[in-house]
Amino acid sequence: MAATRPQTVAGLAAEVWRKVFDLHWTRQPQLLAMAQELGLTPGHMKALLELRPDLPRSMGALAEALHCDASNATWLVDRLEERGMVERRPRPGDRRVKTVALTELGAKTRTQLIERMYEPPDDLLLLDRASLEAMRDALAKLPEREPPFTA
Repeated sequence: MAATRPQTVAGLAAEVWRKVFDLHWTRQPQLLAMAQELGLTPGHMKALLELRPDLPRSMGALAEALHCDASNATWLVDRLEERGMVERRPRPGDRRVKTVALTELGAKTRTQLIERMYEPPDDLLLLDRASLEAMRDALAKLPEREPPFTA
């Protein structure tokens, strides 16, 4: 059945977003497999992505960013620490507060995750150049935002 043309801009936007979201969602098994190949759970992956190599975060801030209870964040950090990917450090100026910092291995693993996450899905690689350029140009009209992940 052919898609009917939406009558409103909002309807068209919803149709476009559904396609983009579905494309992203169908990639979840590959993302989970990628985490598993690196010996990580989805929670570990999210925690590594929330940490920046040059910016340690307090345990509370990490728990907030992960939208989880502090005890869950502690468990994730414990496992990442066991793997040598993060380390706890006292916060300068307030030694009662512990921060979490990426180790060299953690930063390297985080970079690998980001590089692999940004590999285009096969469906996009099947499109012709003109279609990809049209998508790129349309997306370039959206407001500029800081990328969620930087290597």
